[in-house]
Amino acid sequence: MSISPTALTIGIDVGGTKVLAGVVDSEGQIIFRVRKDTPKNGGPELVQVISEIVNEINQDPKFAGQIKGVGLSWAGLISSDRSTIIDSPNISNCTNFPIGKLISEKVNLPVIVENDASAALWAEFKFGAAKDFNPVMFFIIGTGMGGGLIVDGNLHRGYSGAGAEFGHMIVQKDGQLCGCGTKGCIEQYASGSALLRMARELIQERPAQSANLLQRVENKPENLTGNILTTAARENDEIALAAFKRQADWLGLAMASYTLILDPQAIIIGGGVVDAGDLLIKPAAEAMVKYMPFGKDRNIPKVLAAKFGNDAGLVGAANLARD
Repeated sequence: MSISPTALTIGIDVGGTKVLAGVVDSEGQIIFRVRKDTPKNGGPELVQVISEIVNEINQDPKFAGQIKGVGLSWAGLISSDRSTIIDSPNISNCTNFPIGKLISEKVNLPVIVENDASAALWAEFKFGAAKDFNPVMFFIIGTGMGGGLIVDGNLHRGYSGAGAEFGHMIVQKDGQLCGCGTKGCIEQYASGSALLRMARELIQERPAQSANLLQRVENKPENLTGNILTTAARENDEIALAAFKRQADWLGLAMASYTLILDPQAIIIGGGVVDAGDLLIKPAAEAMVKYMPFGKDRNIPKVLAAKFGNDAGLVGAANLARD
């Protein structure tokens, strides 16, 4: 499908608790937003919620006749035809679920479905930090870790549509149990949840140095959050800085390993962890060089922070619906 440059598309970021929709123009600008709760039963109820959002927008006089496609950004495995959800760990009743086809029938518009990390990377490639790089890799780091890859201007989806799941490379045999069912995935060492676990481990390992951080959480390590840890690190708290360094070392190791296989021109790091800035990105880039196979005899990819925040998946999915 190819549509007019002046046409509008709808991007919808579907998560476990909320559905975020936006009308997006050809420059990646969101000109209208809608938010609704994700129904607990998922499946057909979710199809109904998303279809109602699209139809309400279509019936708005200011958008009448201008909406030409819909893109869904989804956390999970997506089929190669970009229509069926193969697996969706955070949303009920959506395994092997042909959601694209079902919504398209209700809204009378073409609908594509894309993995959320790939959709976010596409936004960065078209309008943000990944623009003009080839190949370009993407790590989206939040509670977990997602990944994306663009080669020669195209998203790499692999044979079945499940390619570029960079968060699930095994880096530690018999390591931490991952939500995917495997042990030792990089997601368990370089994600937001891993960072908090490492900080709590460091509190146990270095009690004499932990007073400042413990004071911030009322002596309850379970109260530690990413924001608290980031603030403490920016104020040079020793334990917080050590946690970021430990996480950055793992991330750098992963980037070095992937670079040997994919030889990217740039690696973009996005997700909530970007708020930490150089607390993570700079030491991760340094660790990548340390672990790089063949060392400095090979080209080292640029490591850059993503420019889009929470809107990346929505914008990317909307733009993918234009093609």
